Amino acid sequence: MTSSSDTWTVAGRTFSSRLIVGTGKYADYAQNAAAAEAAGAEIVTVALRRVNLSDPSQPMLVDYVKPERFTFLPNTAGCFTGEDAVRTLRLAREAGGWGLVKLEVLSDTPHLYPDMVETLRALDLLVKDGFDVMVYCTDDVVMAKRLEEAGAAAIMPAAAPIGSGLGIQNRVNIRLIVEQAGVPVLVDAGVGTASDATIAMELGCDAVLMNTAIAGARDPILMASAMKHAVIAGRESYLAGRMPKRMYASASSPMAGLI
Repeated sequence: MTSSSDTWTVAGRTFSSRLIVGTGKYADYAQNAAAAEAAGAEIVTVALRRVNLSDPSQPMLVDYVKPERFTFLPNTAGCFTGEDAVRTLRLAREAGGWGLVKLEVLSDTPHLYPDMVETLRALDLLVKDGFDVMVYCTDDVVMAKRLEEAGAAAIMPAAAPIGSGLGIQNRVNIRLIVEQAGVPVLVDAGVGTASDATIAMELGCDAVLMNTAIAGARDPILMASAMKHAVIAGRESYLAGRMPKRMYASASSPMAGLI
């Protein structure tokens, strides 16, 4: 296990777990809660337009995933304009008092990559309105820096299209975003299996956010546990510092002096 002092901080809030999980696509809220526990998560992201938070006549997320146990990170999944995203988060703050939020403004396309023009515009409005905004974005190195300069509390580049499970498609860009960032960087979307999570952490990311990789697994609870260990392994590998790559062999035992 990594040291208990190996924490990360976003918008003044400090966390030990570097794995954030979603609250969609599970068989039911009970399975969702069990997966979040198995993942060792401290933050769960909540799609405000898709999760029941207010109708007691129907199963409610908060009856299973307890707000006193997890930090809820409201997100704007399903929003395709900056206005929709800002309106959704303002309503969420009024209803639940949430100030730390995740902004995502999607393009209305099959790949659902973020619309970065709308995202930047919405970010500016939300920052001026006093929100702490973690921003889902493409892996564009220049745009990631602009988001930070516009006041983003964290940068969250996609590894691959949402729900694709393709893993990190551009390690170079993720690493460049990490190197230039003065705020936390989290890989968000596209992770498919435990090795993808490990790679994200080995690249120096502060955390990983995933939903379908766990919820869509044959055994979501077991996969949540695997992801927990993968994130820990990747973080420890990053802290340890990998050996240099070499073009040719280098024997583990010295060859000189052998008969």
